[in-house]
Amino acid sequence: MMKMVKIFLVSSTLLLLAMLSCSSEDSAVNIPNNMQINVVINTEIVGTTSSMPNGNGSGTVKFDISPNSGVSYKIVFGDGETIETKTGIFTHTYRASGTKTYEIKVTAFNGLKYYDATKSIVVFVATSQIWGDEFDVDGAPDSNKWGYDLGAGGWGNNEPQYYTNRTDNAIVQGGFLKIITKKENYLGSSYTSARLLSKGKFSFKYGKVEFRAKMPVGGGTWPALWLLGDNIDTASWPACGEIDIMEHLGNQRNKIYGTLHYPGHSGATGDGTTTIISNADTEFHLYSIDWQADSIKFYVDNQLFKTFSNSANVPFNQNFFLIMNCAIGGNFGGAIDPNFVSSTFEIDYVRVYN
Repeated sequence: MMKMVKIFLVSSTLLLLAMLSCSSEDSAVNIPNNMQINVVINTEIVGTTSSMPNGNGSGTVKFDISPNSGVSYKIVFGDGETIETKTGIFTHTYRASGTKTYEIKVTAFNGLKYYDATKSIVVFVATSQIWGDEFDVDGAPDSNKWGYDLGAGGWGNNEPQYYTNRTDNAIVQGGFLKIITKKENYLGSSYTSARLLSKGKFSFKYGKVEFRAKMPVGGGTWPALWLLGDNIDTASWPACGEIDIMEHLGNQRNKIYGTLHYPGHSGATGDGTTTIISNADTEFHLYSIDWQADSIKFYVDNQLFKTFSNSANVPFNQNFFLIMNCAIGGNFGGAIDPNFVSSTFEIDYVRVYN
């Protein structure tokens, strides 16, 4: 009798466990049909015609993702941009010039479950200039476009110059911006120069930047054309990111540096490459970058000399502003020619394209 009771209890327990297991599985997977969603990505590239199948060049795409209510969305546009929204109807503008393919990924959440959908689109974006300075008005640089970093203190590199906003050190003449580095006693410093920047006046994310410039002459001169992250005041350096489009040393004539600085690659450990050109300080050359969500490419006279793989893991996916300056001496500029008196860094123009 006792044996039969034990068998009955064991059987009952197994049956109960089986029922609980089935109940648990059912509750995990049985979502009511009216809660299931089918995510559909509908797109309309603005300006599409039979002759322009990828749009009119504006890069604007209209999205209509269904269902477009009662669901929250995360949309990855494939160009480095991501948004989270509760509506499926919106527009997005692609900015990289040329005809490019973008993989769009949508994740929808209906309160119970996540659903994914993807779609590829090909978008044409016409190249257009979005900002620039041709330096065609004589006098002080345009205050609507440029401000100044001022003072001495070494600038993190033991540089001896004092940066001023005088026209003695930065002036537009004959269609060129001239940044003049001088040997002179000024407010406790032995040299003066200028450092102009577009901070607070213009910044951008992604595109092409061009400077046409001629280098100064003289041992110790250190001209640079570069970009800094807009968030430098909060994130600090190098977390804000730095893109050195061009650096040149008077002690290494004709060697052009292209460098990126970011956490793990700051100062002397910057991620850089050099290229040799001819007549850097006697002729004008074109220094440029093509900056996109997936790469940053460095050029001199339209000749590629460095490619960097951009990603979400580095700080080169935010707005940056422009800087033009000429330092002298210091950790990188090196020994200053004892006969140095004055030298001029000339910039013909700066242009920024989408």
